[in-house]
Amino acid sequence: MTGTMVDVADRPETPVPAVRVPHRRGTELALLVLAVLICLLGYVYLGLARDGAVPPDALGYGGGLGALALVAHLAVRLRAPCADPLLLPIAVLLNGLGLVLIHRLDLETPGQEAALAQLVWSTAGVGLFIVTVFFLRDHRTLQRYAYVSVVAALLLLAAPVAFPAVNGARIWVRIGGLSLQPAEFSKVLLAVFFAAYLAANRSALTYAGRRLWRLRLPTARVLGPVVTIWLLSVGCLALERDLGTSMLFFGLFVILLYVATGRAGWIAAGLLLAAAGAWVVGSFEPHVAGRVSDWLHPLASVEAGLGPNQLTQSLYAFASGGLLGTGLGLGHSTLIGFAAKSDFVLATAGEELGLTGLSAIFLLYALLVARGYRVALGLRDPFGRLLAVGLAAIVALQVFVIAGGVTGLIPLTGMPMPFLAQGGSSVVSNWLIVALLIRLSDSARDRGPGTDLEEAA
Repeated sequence: MTGTMVDVADRPETPVPAVRVPHRRGTELALLVLAVLICLLGYVYLGLARDGAVPPDALGYGGGLGALALVAHLAVRLRAPCADPLLLPIAVLLNGLGLVLIHRLDLETPGQEAALAQLVWSTAGVGLFIVTVFFLRDHRTLQRYAYVSVVAALLLLAAPVAFPAVNGARIWVRIGGLSLQPAEFSKVLLAVFFAAYLAANRSALTYAGRRLWRLRLPTARVLGPVVTIWLLSVGCLALERDLGTSMLFFGLFVILLYVATGRAGWIAAGLLLAAAGAWVVGSFEPHVAGRVSDWLHPLASVEAGLGPNQLTQSLYAFASGGLLGTGLGLGHSTLIGFAAKSDFVLATAGEELGLTGLSAIFLLYALLVARGYRVALGLRDPFGRLLAVGLAAIVALQVFVIAGGVTGLIPLTGMPMPFLAQGGSSVVSNWLIVALLIRLSDSARDRGPGTDLEEAA
């Protein structure tokens, strides 16, 4: 070169500074403090409304919930520093509100206390959360165990067949004083399998096969294995009369198939198959037919002089709550009966917290699901994206099925509300879902130097 000009090619390359992703662990801690305080205030308000005094164990309740939240936060801070800061606070708030509602119902049923057992199961769930966050360093490890996951899921689904039915359904495994609902863990294992299989075969699912109207049907060799697994799982649940979980698994399968292929026709096909299956089961299964009849005519038992059934009492509770509710501890949702703490716990929230409190709870669930979908958008590997969508869809479908049933939107099916309802297996499995979303969100936001440039090249 001549003069003072310097060839640009001769200049030393200046490294492109990596974009620093804020960890937001301080935000997470502040939100956790707020979540614990909200639950503690609810517990104190319940004592004041019922007895006119602050419960003597209020500090113990707040301290126990705060300790669980702090330990979970430390695990995330150490092992998943880039994780989404909203996932853990939402889980803690929902779990804490569930403990308050269950304790409130315990006050109406002396000798049938469930809040303490729920707290023990919540502790176990947080323990599983910590173990998952600490030892699952890369979510792609799960992809190697897709077939192990599906075998374990099917074994868990088949296990309750060997045990007596409870309230007309064989969904429980009882050993001594311990009872488990294996389907709660099977939903996570099946999400892992579906995500791994569909990620590995998404090209064949999308572009191979014959076209039927606007839907391209994949070849039997590609679609056959995953459909077989789905049919086996739903068949086990149908034999056990666990129709709510059957609907959840079907919805999960259709959603992941749609996300993997991008074909909207799978949604239409899924709705048609669901409608046909519901008609067939409702026609031949008396238990289901009774649920459909109650849904179509919720006041029939009252008009016949037999008194309100569970669904009718639930609707009465929502109507009694109005906009602001009767106040914690001042409702009558225990008239619902044996499922007030599990299937119908949402009726207690609707009556005593009103439409305002119920809307806040639904917004928490919506935010949890939305953050799960946002995690999927931030991931680069197909398996991670499908797994994040599947885990978020499990929560969304479960909330829709339960809330729709107890409000009369759809026929009632027996399932526990995530985090809110009584159920040890449910709360533990939901903490596992949050842990996996934490790990996935950490992978989505933890981008090393030059990653974006290398991928663009």
